[in-house]
Parts: sequence; structure tokens; C-alpha cells
Amino acid sequence: MADAATAGPVFRLMYSSHLRIPEHERKAELGAIFSTARSNNKRRDVTGALLVWHDSVVQALEGDEATVRELYETIHRDTRHERITLLEEGTVPERTFGRWSMARVSDDDDEPDIPLLMNRDKGGISPAAPRATTPEEDAVVATMREYARGSAQPA
Repeated sequence: MADAATAGPVFRLMYSSHLRIPEHERKAELGAIFSTARSNNKRRDVTGALLVWHDSVVQALEGDEATVRELYETIHRDTRHERITLLEEGTVPERTFGRWSMARVSDDDDEPDIPLLMNRDKGGISPAAPRATTPEEDAVVATMREYARGSAQPA
């Protein structure tokens, strides 16, 4: 498996969907989604971020193109999602979310994001310091927020 921190071009795909999870089940179900995503993404060398805004989701996935497309197809078959829309896809110069196997992104500009970092020494995942983001991460997260709020159109 390649190292997620490896520099160089990488495929990024961003999509939105509507959650079919009832609100009273959402917190537990999203916790399960994050747990599974972090484990599977680490194994597949996929990095990214997930923003949940009300009942909408915007997710950015980065990695090998075939692997990311396969993951996107799996999401398409997941009954917890509906109205899945491909927002952006293509090769970018390098990973924006290389430190994150999957990060939860706040739906509010005023709330800190909670990046989850892979701790290679301990073999696990730990929270990063609040606002421990790069300008590149902030720019992509801002785009994700625009898509979630409907103020941006798919590329």
C-alpha cells in the first residue's frame, strides 16, 4: 500500500447526497459510517473529508482513481444515501487531505473542524488540534460548504 503522505498527483472525487437516515438515528449511524470509513480508507490509501449539513452530505475522496471510483459506486449502492450527485472529479497536483483517513468537517464556518489524524506510531487515529488545517484544506472545505448550502454548482 502506498503511503497517504506520498506527494504527487492524485485523483479526487467530490459528491453530494441526501441522507435517508432518520434524524433520531443519525448520530449513531454517522458514527458507524465514520468508523468504517476510517478503517477502510486507511487500508485502501484513501484520504478525504465528510461534511454533514442537516440531511445533506458532501464528501471529498482522494486516492488511486480506480479505488476512489469503486468506493463511489459502493456509496451509490448504500441505502443510507439518495440523490447522489457527482460534483467534481479529476487529478489534482497532490492530496489536500493527506493527513486525514476521513475527517469530519463542521457545517458551520464558526465551528472548528475536527480532523482525525492517522497516528502511524500508535497504529490508530487521534483528533488533531482544532483548526490544524492548511490553506489548501481550508479552500476545499469552503467549496464543500458551498456545495452543501446549494450556493455552488457541480463542475
